[in-house]
Amino acid sequence: MKHKILFRMIFSYLVFAVLGFIMISTFTARYNQKYLEKHFASALRRESNLIATSFGTNYYSSDMTLTQFQKQLYAVGSYLNADIYVVDTDGKILVTSTESWEATDSEMIPDFDILDFGSDYYNINHFYNLYDSDVLSVYTPVTHNYSVSCYVLICQPLSHISDLQYGLLNSYYLSLIFLALLAMIILVVFFFTVYRPLNTICKAAVSYAEGDFETKLELHRQDELGTLADTLTYMAVELDALENDQHKFVSNVSHDFRSPLTSIKGYAQAMADGTIPPELQEKYLNVIIFEAERLEKLTQSLLELNKYGSKGTYLNLTVFDLNQLIKRTILMFEGRCKEKRLSFDLILTGDELYVKADSAKIDQVMHNLIDNAFKFSNADSAITIETTLRNGKVFVSVKDRGIGIPKDSIGRIWERFYKTDASRGKDKKGTGLGLAIVKEIIHAHHENINVISTEGVGTEFIFTLPYAENEN
Repeated sequence: MKHKILFRMIFSYLVFAVLGFIMISTFTARYNQKYLEKHFASALRRESNLIATSFGTNYYSSDMTLTQFQKQLYAVGSYLNADIYVVDTDGKILVTSTESWEATDSEMIPDFDILDFGSDYYNINHFYNLYDSDVLSVYTPVTHNYSVSCYVLICQPLSHISDLQYGLLNSYYLSLIFLALLAMIILVVFFFTVYRPLNTICKAAVSYAEGDFETKLELHRQDELGTLADTLTYMAVELDALENDQHKFVSNVSHDFRSPLTSIKGYAQAMADGTIPPELQEKYLNVIIFEAERLEKLTQSLLELNKYGSKGTYLNLTVFDLNQLIKRTILMFEGRCKEKRLSFDLILTGDELYVKADSAKIDQVMHNLIDNAFKFSNADSAITIETTLRNGKVFVSVKDRGIGIPKDSIGRIWERFYKTDASRGKDKKGTGLGLAIVKEIIHAHHENINVISTEGVGTEFIFTLPYAENEN
């Protein structure tokens, strides 16, 4: 099985780590450099403004000599770790913060031009080749008599800013490492809490798809994965049962079709080749007709059951008198009742009892239940049919006084083709589909049907229908 999700998670983790490193080493480093340059340039500009104000006030008023002012510049330069210059407009150095400066010095800054600073108040370069490496230099003009007389320049080594930048980048890299470890922990937790259970579910689903329903899937979780596992387990159980039912269905259909077909073929061949003499042919023709009718009934029952699928069936709902339908149905059994000396006890609620259902299908339900009761009733007994109205539901009971249903068979009587051993020996006409059809019809009406039976005493079937007022 391909581990695509796991590979994608690992790939995403690696992409996150690589992109994080690239972002810190490029974008973040560049952004921090620009930010620190502007921050230090702003701080140095404030200092140069103070120096320019102090120099303009004291020097031009003759309150302070250049030697005295140089001592102040030396102290400020030492504090800022920078070199301070006061130069005239031509680039001649008037005073510096260097300790070795003398008032008699007349050093020039070659090619000095204040316009080299452009629109910014600071520059980053070798400062007219006075330094071997880049320095951050800022300037402030000193005005006297409304004109610029000189400039205060402060030059600070860029290494000071770089050291701080590298310290910040190290902290960012350390944070990235912690984030990568945290992501690794999350990945490991994901692997054990999501991926492995999901992989187990996938393997079980593949086994179920291949027809192996014996694979156990037990996660014991109370989350979506647990729900998915329980659903798949339930599906596997149902599919296994469905497959068993399908095999049983095919086996039962084959058996129930093969037996009458064998009889029909055998007797027909016997009559054709003269094995059965002409005077006995009528007897065996009746057997062939009986078996053909049995096949026809079985086919009709299968077609009827086929109408009831997972999506239900079409119902022609009408309001009709259930009592009248019951009376009409029992008239069809009048001749058979005389042969077996059976009677009907009708306990019906009211002269008329209206329900809303499919009358044709309910007539089929009553016919199947009464026919079932007739087959298993003892001679000289009665079949009781009762209707009761309770809580907006009509309860219909069909009760016989016959052989009853064994306890181990009560839960299986609704299965297709199922016959108890007693019914197989008592009535060869049954298809084992009658009760299955009854259940499907009642459930199609969204109603319920139950059975109560005691061996040697009798069986009672009870189902419900929705009560309706007489719309006429």
